Amino acid sequence: MNSSAKKFEIIRMFFAIVIALLVSFLLIFCVSDQPVEAIVALVTGPLRSKRNLANVVESMIPLIFTGTAVCIMFSANQINLATEGAFHLGGLVAAVCALQLGLPAGLSPAVALLCAAAAGALFTAVPAVLKIKTGSSEMVSSLMMNYISLWFCTYILMHFINDSAVGSASYKLPGESELMTLFRGTRIHVGIFIALAVAVFGYIFLYKTKIGYELRLAGENEKFAKYSGINIVKVIVISQMVGGIIGGLGGGVELLSPIYNRFSWTDLLGYGWDAIIICTLAKKNPLKTPLAALFLAYLRVGASIMSRSTDVTLEIVQVTQGIIILLAVAEQFLSRTKHKMIAREAKAALKEEEAA
Repeated sequence: MNSSAKKFEIIRMFFAIVIALLVSFLLIFCVSDQPVEAIVALVTGPLRSKRNLANVVESMIPLIFTGTAVCIMFSANQINLATEGAFHLGGLVAAVCALQLGLPAGLSPAVALLCAAAAGALFTAVPAVLKIKTGSSEMVSSLMMNYISLWFCTYILMHFINDSAVGSASYKLPGESELMTLFRGTRIHVGIFIALAVAVFGYIFLYKTKIGYELRLAGENEKFAKYSGINIVKVIVISQMVGGIIGGLGGGVELLSPIYNRFSWTDLLGYGWDAIIICTLAKKNPLKTPLAALFLAYLRVGASIMSRSTDVTLEIVQVTQGIIILLAVAEQFLSRTKHKMIAREAKAALKEEEAA
């Protein structure tokens, strides 16, 4: 991507976010009896206390994992939506390992996370195999796989690890399996470093390796990639399994965090769907997923504070998210600006050539 295209994408995303926020603010003025207080709470609420700011960091951790996973799969044009199920399954596998293996501190979370990652890879490999063998759409099969993950995990929870004394939840996880908390008075844990490392890995994998180049080339033009000698079957399998590894790992990290002490996920948590928003904001670049996750987490924490302190409900965030996605994927949004930027760059390059 040339410099003009990069600048244009930054400008377009900036205006998409600004327009979405302005529309949301307008809606708040229309429906609220205290609009100024609501907007102030939305914008500044997460900064008002250490606890609120910690909530932002805690919320962004799972978003980085699933966002990076989707960036890798979507870069190869594999619209695999099974990150949601991989995340859920990763949480269950981590819980089972923590409960059944009885390993010491340090080793227990490491083994549990490795098993969660492996489970995620196997899970997202199913749509890949179905596409290769039967030609079925990975989008449809992966969407259905999420519900298989949900009900399979619920079955295991209720019949094998359920603590009947507390209802629909597992036995309490041993303290040895919990990820270490970084700051007293918060639930920010070492998972933030794992998440950031995953984002860096995703970037290196996609942009600094041969297989990553093949994935991106196949995603841009599968026929050209095929005629260039790239093994499309390998691209399909690797992209979806790497995404599954990251999704499963994210589920394990979330479950072993100080936020939870039992596995009690009887519904899909939605991080796989949120990943599509993160991927859109990051323009499929894993290195940008932490910033995108930070923005979305900040917005949601601010909305939560707003809903508790004013008469505006959380749904306003859904409006903001929807507008951002619509504008981000709209090819004609600011298209004239793009053409002008490219034309200016071409003229500047031509003048430099003439001067030389």
